[in-house]
Amino acid sequence: MNTRLEDSALVLPGLLLVAFAFLLPIAQMIGLSVQGETGPTLAHFTRFLGDPYHLGVLWRTVRLSLLITLICVAIGFPYAYIAARVGPRLRLWLVLIVVLPLMTSVVVRTFGWMVLLSRNGLVSEAVRELGLGRRNYQVMQTEAAIVIGMVQVLLPFMTLSILGVITKIDTRLEEAARTMGASFLGTLRTVVLPLAMPGIVAGSLLVFTLSASSFVTPNLLGGARIQMLASSIYRSMTQTLDWPFAAAQAVILFVGVFLVLIPYVRVASGGDRG
Repeated sequence: MNTRLEDSALVLPGLLLVAFAFLLPIAQMIGLSVQGETGPTLAHFTRFLGDPYHLGVLWRTVRLSLLITLICVAIGFPYAYIAARVGPRLRLWLVLIVVLPLMTSVVVRTFGWMVLLSRNGLVSEAVRELGLGRRNYQVMQTEAAIVIGMVQVLLPFMTLSILGVITKIDTRLEEAARTMGASFLGTLRTVVLPLAMPGIVAGSLLVFTLSASSFVTPNLLGGARIQMLASSIYRSMTQTLDWPFAAAQAVILFVGVFLVLIPYVRVASGGDRG
């Protein structure tokens, strides 16, 4: 009994913090989303779901978040594998290269991309020189600009999640596969990739949720024409001052992220049971 009381006393501050800093704002957001002039209503949700423009914003948010997640996996997995298999000194430098951007403000990094992707920027000029764009073409204010900027911002989360798992994989398993005749790529596909799946799933979850709810980089690189859901919520709050509608959009975003968590919890639970 004393042990239970001690455990409860240790857990209580954390529960109070979660209730005050997370559950209370979420509850107020949900209450605001169903607030109407004559009482509770779902009109804000039906307005969102019945408007092709806002459905397009929602689809763009999901589509770009999935694309950003896939690109981060494609870059992060081989980078993490190389970092895990090189010597300790070179691994330290490779980890520093990944972590270094996190020490700079996301606004500063996004501004750098704005310079590179603008009409007179290096990337836009290269695209025009290669004949891939018209004379006045610029990468800024396109979906490609958002994807490039977000991949650069979120790649460290994916790489570090996978690196932590791959470093724990016994290299003798790879040696055994090579001894049995498997090629290098075959060993990666049949041995390393399945064992690294928990890190890939955790990194994908992080990248997808952060990408779907990100505001600064999509807003600066996409401009007013390419809206994502977080930007739409901000506009509803600051320009039209329609807070209930903004809350309804936030609830839809929250539910979408929550639905992404369900398969992750199932995968994690399966791994624990195994």
